[in-house]
Amino acid sequence: MKLYLTLYFLLFFSSFEAVAERADRNKPIHLEADRATVEDINRRDSTRVSVFTGNVILTQGTMRINADKMILKEDINGFRYATAIGNLVKFRQKRDGIDEYIEGWSRRVEYDSKQDKIELFKNARLKRGEDEVNGDYISYNMNTEFFQVNGRNERNTVKDADSRVRIIIQPKNQSSESNSGPAGE
Repeated sequence: MKLYLTLYFLLFFSSFEAVAERADRNKPIHLEADRATVEDINRRDSTRVSVFTGNVILTQGTMRINADKMILKEDINGFRYATAIGNLVKFRQKRDGIDEYIEGWSRRVEYDSKQDKIELFKNARLKRGEDEVNGDYISYNMNTEFFQVNGRNERNTVKDADSRVRIIIQPKNQSSESNSGPAGE
């Protein structure tokens, strides 16, 4: 039996009005690291690759990715693709129009600026407010806030609790529900 779980997670975040900070994609990318290898910046005929190692911090507007190592590729059209690796890579971005952040953690994070997409691999966790989702793989579209979450997919392994997708959804109206008693009181 496959241990593969797929969950298209549209219900988890039902509001499509509050997406990732729209202004972020028009802001410059800032990178900090202990060491960097950067290809010739005047090269325009193919994909340019840069490697950053040691306490890497990528910021673009409110988006921030922290990692041990990051490989940044830029294609000839200026789109950027980052692969961040670490003991625990952290992703954070403000949601558009409200004072709330999307935060994620995993062993590897891949960012695609062309598709405005973040993918989290290996022990992935994503959190919005008090709501949280865990799995082995999480794909997050920053424009639509659409999630896809997979549990571990390994053949010939014993089924265990760590191979499942886990979701915590908090009640929408916690304060009003906690103040009211059961019906009829």
